[in-house]
Amino acid sequence: MNQNKPPRVFAFIDSQNLNLGTQKAGWKMDWRKFRQWLGEKYGVTKAFMFIGYVPEFEDIYEQMHDAGYAVVLKPTFDLTRPQQEMLEVMGETHGQKPTEPEEKKPVKGNIDAELVLWAMKEMSNYEKAIIVSGDGDFYSLVEYLEGKGRLLHVLAPSQHYSSLYNRYEKYIVNLDQHRNELAYRDFKHRSKKG
Repeated sequence: MNQNKPPRVFAFIDSQNLNLGTQKAGWKMDWRKFRQWLGEKYGVTKAFMFIGYVPEFEDIYEQMHDAGYAVVLKPTFDLTRPQQEMLEVMGETHGQKPTEPEEKKPVKGNIDAELVLWAMKEMSNYEKAIIVSGDGDFYSLVEYLEGKGRLLHVLAPSQHYSSLYNRYEKYIVNLDQHRNELAYRDFKHRSKKG
């Protein structure tokens, strides 16, 4: 690696952990600002956004792509479906109402394996990696990257991240401390004078 040239930095983002973590801390991420911030603050040249695929959110995935993310979609599944199938197998659905179509069904699209796979698959294309998640499921990846001298940071949504990362505290960046720079602000809801 040339000493004068900045390292190629890739970010691997657990979108659900980041989204839920910031919301739990009382704010909403502005994804466009976040992508720009990653580039300006850490020199991130490629940011992989891992998201569970839900067909009705196609426009959101396109917006993420337009904001500069490499969007990696994982098929999701309806969490109520296995329960319903199990009840049917056990013959316990008699007299129960079917789930209403308007009812919001819980959906699961676990992206952990994809994030780890892509971080490994892309390793020859970057010198440093940023893992954006406070989820301890990425502990082995963080450990491996640190051992190879490839870990730049772990960006956690708030100070509430997995205790597995305690030994990597020097790499942790609490995004909640950057809320003013990264929070989404909706100016549309403000009433007009008149």
